[in-house]
Amino acid sequence: MLLPTKTEVASRLAQYRAWERLRLAAPADRQVRAHFEDTAYTLCVLMGKRCGREAADAAERYLRPGVEHPPMAAPPLAAPAVAVAALSGR
Repeated sequence: MLLPTKTEVASRLAQYRAWERLRLAAPADRQVRAHFEDTAYTLCVLMGKRCGREAADAAERYLRPGVEHPPMAAPPLAAPAVAVAALSGR
């Protein structure tokens, strides 16, 4: 698995936070919203998260001293045996 560099994560997180502040200051500005959503999407892809806020939190954790790997999305949970049995007709 390829890991993002901490400098790239720090740069993208700074962009996300800057656009987040602008978005809060000008909630009706469509151009600001578009830039904010673009930076959130980029951070989501970089950190393996589905939500911009989760990606920002994961980036902040990754940038803490001593953390070697970015926190990625958890693997999907297996279906409970009861649900599998119900679907298979058992």
